[in-house]
Amino acid sequence: MDMPNMRARLLVVLVVLCGFLTVAGSPSATAAPIADSLAFDGTALTVANGRFVDGNGREVVLRGYNVSGETKLAENKGLPFASVADARKSATALRALGGGNSVRFLLSWAYAEPVKGQVDTAYLAAATEQMRAFLDAGIRVYPDFHQDLYSRWLFNSGSWYTGDGAPAWAVALGNYSAESCGICFTWGQNITQNGAVKAGQYDFWHNRYGLQDSFLATAQKTMAYVKANLSTEEFAGVVGFDPYNEPYAGSYDSGQNSRTWERDLLWPFYVKFRARMDAAGWTDKPAMVEPNLFWNGNVSKEEGGLLDAGTLGSRYVFNTHFYDQKAISGILMWGNASDGQYVSDFGTVRDRASALGTTSVVSEFGHPLNGSTAGKAPTVLKAMYQALDSRVKGANWWASPATSGPVLSGSQWQWDIYNGRHHELMNDNPDKVMTSGDAWNDEDLSAVRLDDSGTAVLRQDARLLDRIYPSATSGSTVAFTYEDRSRDGSTTLTWNPVPSSLPNVASLVGSGQYSLLVWRSGAGSAPTELHLPASFPTATTTVVSDLGTVYGPPAYTSSTPIGAALEPGGTGSRRLLLTDADSGVLHYALVTNGATSPSASLLNAAKAELASWAASKIG
Repeated sequence: MDMPNMRARLLVVLVVLCGFLTVAGSPSATAAPIADSLAFDGTALTVANGRFVDGNGREVVLRGYNVSGETKLAENKGLPFASVADARKSATALRALGGGNSVRFLLSWAYAEPVKGQVDTAYLAAATEQMRAFLDAGIRVYPDFHQDLYSRWLFNSGSWYTGDGAPAWAVALGNYSAESCGICFTWGQNITQNGAVKAGQYDFWHNRYGLQDSFLATAQKTMAYVKANLSTEEFAGVVGFDPYNEPYAGSYDSGQNSRTWERDLLWPFYVKFRARMDAAGWTDKPAMVEPNLFWNGNVSKEEGGLLDAGTLGSRYVFNTHFYDQKAISGILMWGNASDGQYVSDFGTVRDRASALGTTSVVSEFGHPLNGSTAGKAPTVLKAMYQALDSRVKGANWWASPATSGPVLSGSQWQWDIYNGRHHELMNDNPDKVMTSGDAWNDEDLSAVRLDDSGTAVLRQDARLLDRIYPSATSGSTVAFTYEDRSRDGSTTLTWNPVPSSLPNVASLVGSGQYSLLVWRSGAGSAPTELHLPASFPTATTTVVSDLGTVYGPPAYTSSTPIGAALEPGGTGSRRLLLTDADSGVLHYALVTNGATSPSASLLNAAKAELASWAASKIG
């Protein structure tokens, strides 16, 4: 980086820091036990005891989006954004409107290695600068070498579908027959029905023509470049690397099945990728590995989930996707999703990660926002977020909080500011210019778009997307729930009402949104943090906790048990900070925006009810 740019970046950091100190009311930069001038707490995440953990020993939950399907397109040459300025606009909106603290950042093998054996450093430089825009906004990043249907160069100019991933030279080596999916109603059917796609996948996993070797070499060079061109503080915000999106065999060898394919071909590939990470200086960051694409499908399901990989430990994260194919089909699921619809599916994710001795992330989930099944999106997405928060349905949560399970990390598909404004020549065909939706195989899932003034606006209910979640817990999370009161049309969806057995808590919450976190304290000095959505103005947010009760939390300092502060990154997003001074003690915190100037007697009565509830239900 040249010196003028370095000076400019230092000036931005100082301005953001000074702004934070003014707004938060902290007397000095050292008043809080975390480094507020940094985009993060100054430490990288590691994996320990089945959780993401920061340098202060806090459990971390990653929530955010995929950035973005634009990488699948040619219009911006495999980059998520047309410019760094657009990347910064997107990052600010993602933090301030979407409530995200992390992104899965898509990269393209095709553009990273357009010529066999030659890495395009101009592409890597542009991608790294766009990645930096998110790191500067306080958003953690995990890159992903993305592919779908193996490669766009398998498809002819008149095809109904297209792909992304492998470079043109990799397809030329295979000399594949003309692609044809037969009678395919969705692009995903190409995975198992398109002969050219199946052959390309098969060749990759068997390393024919040295394809896998080339990919691994490019991955190592990419990781080395990213590390060398980010500062130490910025690199701390890079969580790990997703080696390969939605792996599938293509075709199984004779006598092979999905489980043995994972064991004999997929897992050895991950071991090789892990070694490349180490060689590139990513030793302390996990490989975020995906199982067979169909291991947890709710229509097409195959045995898998890395069942034979043993204990993964801290060097790997169990990384999976979930889409409700029944809901997307429009035929196999009539009506909308309901309370607890996906708690079993996401419970399986928790169980597999636990069995593997690591943590998990649901790196893709979502539902179409256009088309015949778009009306299901409000309930499907609410049910998915509910299942990320807890493995207990809302109707049962207050009675069974101890079985809530760990809060899952997740990245919604997707965050594409160009939604509806693309100019993509599908398969390079000038007569097939894609402009609507995501401009890719008729998909339309982006939670964001730009309005006519160029401002980022949400395409989904802000109550659904901008959520309270425990971004960092000092100790261990015991139970968590969030009632977002998101809407399906004009109907407010309430799946987790406060029970009548807690009348004062119910009165305090009213018709407002609320969250309840129960945790057992650790020995660290850093506070527990919860993201505060825009729908929770600091001045009208109520907190009822064993640590105290407050309406309108004050500016946070290290001596304030309950306080509010800006989230790092200068986007204006906020957090609630809860400080305990003990270890092994059960704590709880109810956060709601339903009350208006509640009386001290109501706050104390609600606190007494919650204390009794926590003692009886959790102990």
